[in-house]
Amino acid sequence: MLNVAILGLGEGRSTMSAALQSEKLKLVKVCDINEKLCKQRAKEFDFWHYTTNYDDLLNDDSIDVIAIYTPDHLHAEHVKQALLHNKHVVCTKPFIDDLTKAKELIEICEQTGKQVFIGQSSRFSEPMKKQRKEFVEGVIGDLITVEAHYHADNRWFLAKEWSLLKSFKWLYGGLSHPVDFIRWYLPDIEEVMGYGMVSDNGTMAGLKNEDTMHFIFKAKDGRVARASGVYSSPTQPTKRDSTLSCILRGTLGASQADYHELRYSVTSKEGEEKIIYWGDEKLKYYYRFEGQTHHAGEYQNYLEYFIDSIEQNFTAYPNVVEGVGTVVLLQAMDRTLKTGKPVKIDDIKLEYGIE
Repeated sequence: MLNVAILGLGEGRSTMSAALQSEKLKLVKVCDINEKLCKQRAKEFDFWHYTTNYDDLLNDDSIDVIAIYTPDHLHAEHVKQALLHNKHVVCTKPFIDDLTKAKELIEICEQTGKQVFIGQSSRFSEPMKKQRKEFVEGVIGDLITVEAHYHADNRWFLAKEWSLLKSFKWLYGGLSHPVDFIRWYLPDIEEVMGYGMVSDNGTMAGLKNEDTMHFIFKAKDGRVARASGVYSSPTQPTKRDSTLSCILRGTLGASQADYHELRYSVTSKEGEEKIIYWGDEKLKYYYRFEGQTHHAGEYQNYLEYFIDSIEQNFTAYPNVVEGVGTVVLLQAMDRTLKTGKPVKIDDIKLEYGIE
């Protein structure tokens, strides 16, 4: 059993629940610069081993893995220090926000022999796991195209001061989920083209960056995919649509995984149609807190998968290279929003010296 520590107790709340309920790992310490938040989490989970100093985690030789849930602009340095102190790393998405640091992080990861795993939690929800398993088994044949979206009525976010900062972008905070689905099934994206806008709701609130976006991706083998994100508008009823979905269309069938609804549907090569709805069976496992805002079940799934990878000596994905690749794609998407022109992924890689 490996010892795990958590840095950042906002989003790290889900990770605390996941670690404390798992039989595959042991939570030994948590850290946040906000001592009030540390005490709040300590009381909530009856876990009092906290510190406000990251060095306390780095210098503790008993810690095998550090799970990082700090603000995006701090990820690169926090990951670097963890690796240099001989720790394996879990880092929440998006991995980094500055590609100038990507090459160094990949090299340090290789030099230290430690694993870096990117917490793309959506891959580890029940519908997405089922969809992936059946895809690998050939249920829908060869993949033709992928469609993914994340449409959420997040107008309540607009009341938060940080959501109106120029640094906040739904492209990274929201669309990184469907974009990860695109890269999961079509890893060799060659070019992206997209448009975006600030909705009337976003404009009235003072939002600085796009909250409504649609993108088309082209892979090197010619296949195409699309992703969209809409965040300040009303959504359809869940019986009609899902907030976050991944749709695969293959030569023999098609499948759709609906995240929040815990629903999966597939039409197989035999023409059989089936729908699986986990509902109450899994609801309390995946969403342990209020509403569906903290996804502790997915975090437990991916933490246990990562621990297995270390103990059984296989690579856990998304790894550091795949994490950088997703950020490269997001940066290309950001650039096409600004220019209104297609952007080549290799141009971004060349610019930052990333192979």
